[in-house]
Amino acid sequence: MIDAPAPIDVELADLGFGEGAHLLVQRGLAASERVRVRGRDPALIVDLPAWCRARGHTIVSVHVDEHGLIAVLAGATTSRWTGAERAGLPDPRAPGAIAAHASPRWGLAARGALVEAGGPAASFALVDRDVVWADEAARLYAQAIAAQWDPATAIPWGATIDHPAAIEDAIVQVMTYLIENETAALVVPARFLAQVHPHFREVMQLLAVQTADEARHIEVFTRRALLRRDVLGTSAAAGQASLLTLVDEPDFAIASFLLSVLGEGSFLSLLHLLRDRAPDDVTRTVARLAAQDEARHVAFGLAHLARHVEHEPSLRARLATAVDRRHRALAHTAGLNDDVFDALVLIAAGGYEPAALRRGHAAVVALTVEMDTGRRARLERLGFTSDEAATLSSLHTRNFM
Repeated sequence: MIDAPAPIDVELADLGFGEGAHLLVQRGLAASERVRVRGRDPALIVDLPAWCRARGHTIVSVHVDEHGLIAVLAGATTSRWTGAERAGLPDPRAPGAIAAHASPRWGLAARGALVEAGGPAASFALVDRDVVWADEAARLYAQAIAAQWDPATAIPWGATIDHPAAIEDAIVQVMTYLIENETAALVVPARFLAQVHPHFREVMQLLAVQTADEARHIEVFTRRALLRRDVLGTSAAAGQASLLTLVDEPDFAIASFLLSVLGEGSFLSLLHLLRDRAPDDVTRTVARLAAQDEARHVAFGLAHLARHVEHEPSLRARLATAVDRRHRALAHTAGLNDDVFDALVLIAAGGYEPAALRRGHAAVVALTVEMDTGRRARLERLGFTSDEAATLSSLHTRNFM
């Protein structure tokens, strides 16, 4: 017969369980199978047995006299952590810590945490690394945090605006167009943000910053539009139809592709035009700062889709089909709002003189060519051939986004 090990002593003095005494008992049981607890708190006779029952420990003997309580405890043979599993590797920073598949059992636990068995299963839809992950996610998130800007101080709202009224009206129209496009660009990542398993926290954080970026863009575009006017411009039915195809897309990869790789990538060219051609410092600064954020959104879209395509080459066919499907759905619409096109021409021209309008019109035509060139380059980075890229780019919505 094997004798039970001698208990180690745990001295509580007058410390009660409501004051942290359980930590001393817990530490003793972690070091030995049996402990002898000594304490003078009157409530120990109630609190100690209750604590032991809740944790599966056994009270072997207990004695109370004028000096206090003496109890011998045997630790539980099974721990509450029996059946627990790690949410990835113990060190969440280690190479390979990102699991290929995030278990519903991990729930909201931090990556690398020990997750107790028996908890509720989470219902996150995006749980596969190859679908959401990008190795650049942590770097892009750090860059995003460092590059945040305050609309109240980063933009020279009091700068002189002395261009003609017609140019100001054109800026208001373009800002109105930008607002509705950025609203769609906010809604799309916000929809998927709640579906990303927290194991992929860098992606989750990056999407959260992206939605914050878009909210800020909506704020500054609205403020610029109403800086010298009391009403906004027009919103065309075709533009609404085009944007709703993005909002309604249920597939994360396809939505990211249509929004970031094709839409926001094209939008960058438009913002660069405004940065270079706008007649006032306020508009130029608004466009420059928004473009800085959008470039990061495009970079993440490309990064995670390139990884996804590498692990699932058949995704390219699904992406191409999505472009064609969207093109067919919008074939009956009028495309870009004429008010927006004319406003861009006028901004680029700077006035109504025939020679200036010719230059402005040429600049907007060159913008559409630049957008097409950029889309082709991004499509080729995803593995499409140059001919495939040219075809898909030509099918992209005439509404730019």
